[in-house]
Amino acid sequence: MAPTLAAVAALPALRLVPRTGAALDVPVRWVAVSELADPTPFLEGGELLLTTGMRLDDPEEYVARLVGRSVAGLGFGVGLGHEAVPSGLVEAAQRHGLPLLEVPRPTPFVAIGKAVSRMLAAEQYEDVTRAATAQRELAKAALRGPEAVLSALARTLRGWALLLGPSGEVRHAAPDAARAHAALVVAELPRLASAASLALPGPVVVHPVGLGRRPRAFLAVGTPDPLRPVAHTVVGAAVSLLSLRSESGEPRARAALGRLLLGEPPGFPDEPVRVLVCAPGAAEALEADGAADRCLAVPYGALVAVLAPEALTDRVAALVAVCGPVGVGDAVPLADVPRSLAQAERARPASGVRRHADLPSGLLGLLDPAAREAADVLLAPLDATLRASLHAYLAHHGQGDPAARALGVHRHTLRNRMRRTAELLGRDLDDPTVRAELWLALTLAATPP
Repeated sequence: MAPTLAAVAALPALRLVPRTGAALDVPVRWVAVSELADPTPFLEGGELLLTTGMRLDDPEEYVARLVGRSVAGLGFGVGLGHEAVPSGLVEAAQRHGLPLLEVPRPTPFVAIGKAVSRMLAAEQYEDVTRAATAQRELAKAALRGPEAVLSALARTLRGWALLLGPSGEVRHAAPDAARAHAALVVAELPRLASAASLALPGPVVVHPVGLGRRPRAFLAVGTPDPLRPVAHTVVGAAVSLLSLRSESGEPRARAALGRLLLGEPPGFPDEPVRVLVCAPGAAEALEADGAADRCLAVPYGALVAVLAPEALTDRVAALVAVCGPVGVGDAVPLADVPRSLAQAERARPASGVRRHADLPSGLLGLLDPAAREAADVLLAPLDATLRASLHAYLAHHGQGDPAARALGVHRHTLRNRMRRTAELLGRDLDDPTVRAELWLALTLAATPP
């Protein structure tokens, strides 16, 4: 929550003096300085506006505009253009209920801006700390089950929480009186088919639980006041923990959460593992098979990354291949999962399944798809005959006679073909750099994607 104007005015170093009876319990979201007759086009609302009144011609109109823009308050610097706050400005601020602070000459405007900035940073740090503490409490509660998660969540947010089944039945409620809100939530569940979450009157938020397309449950949370960003973070953590349990089964979730609390990455009881990069729909394909209980499927950009035990790789690849191309990384220990992920992404073909180990070795294996596209563009002017002739010519280090014999053509025929090739490509075939580039292009073109 942003600091209030009262908190800012109470800072002894600033020596600010309230000049109206307006309440100072309004939040200050920023500090702005302006000497414009109408600064409101450059304000968003919630600012403490500072001015010395250089262009204060009509106090009534000036104050009305600031109130209409919902500024938090006005700080008037004295000792420059005005020795005291103009009485007309004080009266207008009093009539409109605008908090007005007198800023003494020794107090620089920048000092006020820095003070508010520090207060805002302190509030943000406090929010982050609260969120981290709440997430740790939720993780500990998750070891005891979903009911404990809901109790911890409701206690943290000072509200209520419901865990509903796919059909809307109440599985857990915290406190038990929260069951009275179930009818309101269930009536709105169909809307979640086209939304990641719902915001209902109350205020109430509803999130689907589970990693698949079909939710395994729904989490509804109600609070006395609208949720702040830090509260949304806490709710998101609860959704993740409940999803982990719903996807993995209780013993597996306990092991993963235990490692998480110990500062280790949650993993599988059987190593090594492989990462598979798959098309959308892979999670649903795994759900239809028992292999899903020993794998973890998570969104990866527009694709899906599946973490699977080495022993299940072939089975998992066959299951997810129905959704589209699959790239398979090498088998690695849990600590090297990012390496397997990068390999799977590189190995993913245009169709079918391909393992990273099946990629060309050496430098060719390090080239990305852009290199293959560049090779196709470079060789595009050549037909199949000229490409085959160029390949034989380069394979024999530019020696015409052995290259011609390998092709079964006369050396003059090969010479004419190489002259034509050089013209079409606009390259000098006697240049070693050109030969190397063309050899690489021919090799890439002959390597299946």
